[in-house]
Amino acid sequence: MSIPTKHRKIWIGNYLIAVAALHTIAAFLLFGPVFMGMLERGIFNTVNRDPLRSAATWFLLFGAPFLLLGMTINSLERKPDFTEARLLGLGLLLCCIFAVILMPTSGFWLAMPAAIALMNIRVNQGQVA
Repeated sequence: MSIPTKHRKIWIGNYLIAVAALHTIAAFLLFGPVFMGMLERGIFNTVNRDPLRSAATWFLLFGAPFLLLGMTINSLERKPDFTEARLLGLGLLLCCIFAVILMPTSGFWLAMPAAIALMNIRVNQGQVA
């Protein structure tokens, strides 16, 4: 039997959307001068082999997949039974663990609570434990 959505806390998608927004804001704060230099050069093909521009670009662009993931999970959370998201949570957690191993000072730590919450969705009850 499913738990009605009005009795369930719906937060995982919104949390990831907030993380994505913070990540995008941080990109502009950390790499503002780099982006301005790229803008002055006309944007097209301005990354080339410059490692700082590459880092800035990836940092900025990685917010978009997290935004889309958050929006998707936000929609799934409103379904009476969204236990399919458990596998998504496992994948997200594995991705975060790998990223944290490569970059311990990254923001991937922020996505771990959402991944763990997705993995803890109770089977056949559609609720977060």
